Amino acid sequence: MIDENTRMIALLGNPVAQSVSPAMQNAAFRALEQKYIYLAFQVPPAALGEAINVVRGLGFRGANITIPHKTTVIPLLDNTDPHAKRIGAVNTVLNENGKLTGYNTDAPGFLVALRRGGFEPKGEKAVVLGAGGAARAVVFALRDAGTTIAIINRSHESAVNLARETESSSFELSESGLRSAMAGSSLVVNTTSLGMSPNAGSTPLPVQFLRQGLFVFDTVYRPRQTRLLREAEAAGCKILGGLEMLVEQGALAFELWTGKTAPRDVMRQAAAEALS
Repeated sequence: MIDENTRMIALLGNPVAQSVSPAMQNAAFRALEQKYIYLAFQVPPAALGEAINVVRGLGFRGANITIPHKTTVIPLLDNTDPHAKRIGAVNTVLNENGKLTGYNTDAPGFLVALRRGGFEPKGEKAVVLGAGGAARAVVFALRDAGTTIAIINRSHESAVNLARETESSSFELSESGLRSAMAGSSLVVNTTSLGMSPNAGSTPLPVQFLRQGLFVFDTVYRPRQTRLLREAEAAGCKILGGLEMLVEQGALAFELWTGKTAPRDVMRQAAAEALS
């Protein structure tokens, strides 16, 4: 039962209607009998500051931050965890007595999911598609794991800036740029929204660049199997969708808010059911 002792967690993004995080997190709270409730709020960019003030002022225990706010939220917080500050993106906020601290659970969540999927990134070459908040987490995680990285983004300037920060290389989004980036690569990670419902017919990577033995990780989790993953599988690639990363980053956020070990199996099942 929800009462005055129930602790609230907010999801702040635009859009949020497609998110399965409320189903996943609320299932975890119920499983461990925690008096928490997770609520999604659609927050356009102009209203982000007001939304953060509500989280602080109404005593929310914390929040998840999603597209498009992962970088712009940082100056609105009281503190930023050093790891998140280095990445330059926050996806989780913890409220301790009115002081908001930002964390990044996307980066460790990505690495856990990647390794669980059977790919060890140390010494490999990866192509990262995108240069936004999710891409920043992925690129920093891969760099720390000893991976050589090529970044491709629709805005080449953003790719250049991220590459400069992370000692990576950047290429223009063109046939020649893709060919150069893909040469010798063993891993492709899509961090863009291309292929996400309701635009499931789009893909960030033309099929001619997919080849047998390539590992393709799409961070999009709705639909479960994107066009990119379908075409990659047909080309003989190993594939991994975004569900496992979603679960792991959510589990790490759950542990920050509650201090309890997250029930990952419960979260995975709830997320999968919400996607079915």
